[in-house]
Amino acid sequence: MPATKDNIITLPDKQLRQRSQKVNVVTDEVRQVIADMKAATLDWEAHRPHELGVALAAVQINKPLKIIVVRNDFEDKNDKSFHVFINPNITKFEGPMEDDYEGCLSVTDVYGKVPRYSKIRMRALNENGEPIRVRAEGFLARIIQHEVDHTAGVMFVDHIENNPEAFYKLTDEGKLEKLDYEQVRSTGVFRD
Repeated sequence: MPATKDNIITLPDKQLRQRSQKVNVVTDEVRQVIADMKAATLDWEAHRPHELGVALAAVQINKPLKIIVVRNDFEDKNDKSFHVFINPNITKFEGPMEDDYEGCLSVTDVYGKVPRYSKIRMRALNENGEPIRVRAEGFLARIIQHEVDHTAGVMFVDHIENNPEAFYKLTDEGKLEKLDYEQVRSTGVFRD
């Protein structure tokens, strides 16, 4: 049975804070984890009218492996295909740091304005276990940094924990509005 949104774990689940393990061989079990990641992301999206499931790390479905999946087209909800990156490693951060909004499938109803590098270079393996290199900028660079953080047990809220002005929520109309910092603190999203 394919994975669903219910397979996605959320903070304060401590499993999200663990470091993921390197994948040595792309086995059928690894391929199943990848299929489950895609299915869970798409099911989550199907239940969120104003959002697109753009990416997921394996640890978010409680599989602490260094695997991330990233949506091929962020503008087209009908394109349900993903790039797969196994053992992703950002080898270079470039360009200026830029603040922009981020959400996370594992952080319920909390969004943040997070500083990230505008360009990155990454090495990884593809779904067939072949080495690949990626250059990314803009939104794609942001997403990759967010997902690679997951493999190290780091959440986007960790980057802005000391900035009470950086937190937002999504309204029923799909608009971002400021979120009270004390309300954020009470959700258990920060490290103990």
